[in-house]
Order: sequence, then C-alpha cells, then structure tokens
Amino acid sequence: MKLELKDFLNSINDNKKNLIDSDSNVERLYPAFIVNRCLSYFMDTILYSNEMNLHGHICNKMQYDYYLNSVRKRKRFSRWIKNESQDDLELIKFHFSYSDRKAKDALEILGDKGVQSIRDMYGKSVKRPKT
Repeated sequence: MKLELKDFLNSINDNKKNLIDSDSNVERLYPAFIVNRCLSYFMDTILYSNEMNLHGHICNKMQYDYYLNSVRKRKRFSRWIKNESQDDLELIKFHFSYSDRKAKDALEILGDKGVQSIRDMYGKSVKRPKT
C-alpha cells in the first residue's frame, strides 16, 4: 500500500480514517515534519502543530493519532509557500558576484524589468562556472 502526504492529511482533516493501525511499514511512511508544517498554516491547527514540534521525539504513530483525534473535521487547503525564482537569484548572483543575501536585496530593487534586461544580456540561460 503506497501512501502519500495527501492521504495522511486527508485522513487527519477530512475523513478521519486511521491509516496507521498496527502496520509498522505504514508508520515509517508518515512524514511527521511535513504534516506539522502543513497544519501550521491554519488558525485552528497551529497550536496542535506547535505542540508536536515541541514533542518531536514521539514516534510517528503517536503523533498521527494525536492529530487524528484532536483536529476537528474540516476541509483545509493551502498553497505551499515557495522560495523566489532560483533562476533569477542565480542570475543576479552570477552577474554582480553577490552573495545570497545581497542577491535577494538586488532582486527586490531591480524588479521584473531589471531582471529581464539582465536575462536578455545573457540569452536564455546562464550556466554558472564551476569553481
């Protein structure tokens, strides 16, 4: 039985079906950190997530059971917060020989037009030389 993150989140949030009965193979598939992070995006589950972060040493089955029996049934959807475009950041770092921090600042200052003009200077892609 191949379980994914969405299966665990759906069982905790929506259908309340226990996926980890006594099968230790399923327990190993439970991504505790990622589930904690996903549940931390909502006002009604952030305290549960914080509690599990404080007690990260607890086995996966116990963490899953805690969520399964504590979190109220509700459909919860959120978008995963992603980092800025890594390609643009790498381009700025290469062009100006900046560190990550300075490149992020420069990316904010340049805006879309400035980054596009640098992209046009180098063509489609920039391969950073290996050092």
